Amino acid sequence: MTKRMVIMLIGVGVLLGGLVGYHFLGLYFMKKFMASNSAPPATVTTTKAVADDWQPQIHAIGSLRAVRGVDVTSEIAGLVRQVNVKSGQDVKAGTVLVQLNADSDIATLNALQASADLAETVLKRDQAQLAVEAIAQAQVDSDLADLKNKRAQVASQQATIEKKTIRAPFSGRLGITLVNPGQYLNPGDKIVTLQTIDPIFVDFFVPQQDVSAIALGQTVNVRTDAFPGVEFPAKVSAIDPKVDTTTRNVQVEALVSNSKGQLLPGMFARADVDSGDKHHYVTLPQTAITYNPYGATVFVGKDSGIKDEKGNVKLAAQQIFVTTGPTRGDQVAILKGIEAGDEVVTSGQLKLKNGTALIIDNSVVPLNSPNPTPQEQ
Repeated sequence: MTKRMVIMLIGVGVLLGGLVGYHFLGLYFMKKFMASNSAPPATVTTTKAVADDWQPQIHAIGSLRAVRGVDVTSEIAGLVRQVNVKSGQDVKAGTVLVQLNADSDIATLNALQASADLAETVLKRDQAQLAVEAIAQAQVDSDLADLKNKRAQVASQQATIEKKTIRAPFSGRLGITLVNPGQYLNPGDKIVTLQTIDPIFVDFFVPQQDVSAIALGQTVNVRTDAFPGVEFPAKVSAIDPKVDTTTRNVQVEALVSNSKGQLLPGMFARADVDSGDKHHYVTLPQTAITYNPYGATVFVGKDSGIKDEKGNVKLAAQQIFVTTGPTRGDQVAILKGIEAGDEVVTSGQLKLKNGTALIIDNSVVPLNSPNPTPQEQ
């Protein structure tokens, strides 16, 4: 080998060594650069995943209806003589509400009663004469028919007088009445509304596919916007045997205890019907879930292996796929992916990626109620 070839080999070796050294030196500086430019810590809110009992429910909307309710009216015309009740008063069945003037009707009744008494006297006299064959049987038959006719007229007039005493057809609570003494009422004119409100019905509709989950005596929780946060227990009392062909819904009736008189007929109501056995689910606020075309994910806080100045372990974000289940209010059930006790991010996920350091600030947290109510703004 000549001297020239040796020099060339040495040159090639030096060149290759320089390239390899440059490559490793570049990797070193790149890693150092990336480490110095890692993502900054992100401030998030978190919550501990908890396991809770879930009662499957059918949710429906409906309205309240009185067990008995009617607008009391007058059957016949007349002048109001006396109003015996006050607006909003609770009354018993048979209580006199309004008395119409019946003076002329009573006078007519007395006249008819006198005619009936005379017909009875004539019948008795003719029956005595028939016994001695002084008159024919036809005369006695005519007297008997006349007496029955007179008594029927008396009964008819008595019924007319009774109609001028307007009574409560059942026990309940009166509404507001604008009828005053001296006012003339025509047949059918409204006097006052009467409603039996303890207990009270709630009518709601459920889809036909849920009919199999409804049974008589089933528990129903009734809520209304008039009393936020208050649940009124009820029991299913009737299920309509016919499905509405337009909506394919079935009407359900439940009986609600209303001893305090808080619920009123016509109120809008929400009905939650317990169906099936309870389940035990891990629950999270719905804000913790990020839904993507490839699945649902959450971020959890994992031990980063680094401690702060106070010796507390710092948490780093880790993205996990989860399988979600049913929802209730602000909560969602997690069927797979999260265990009870895991620290889960509930807000601020958009700025996270795997390994991002977490700064937890739970001074303001998302809602996490199974039965949320409208929030006042």
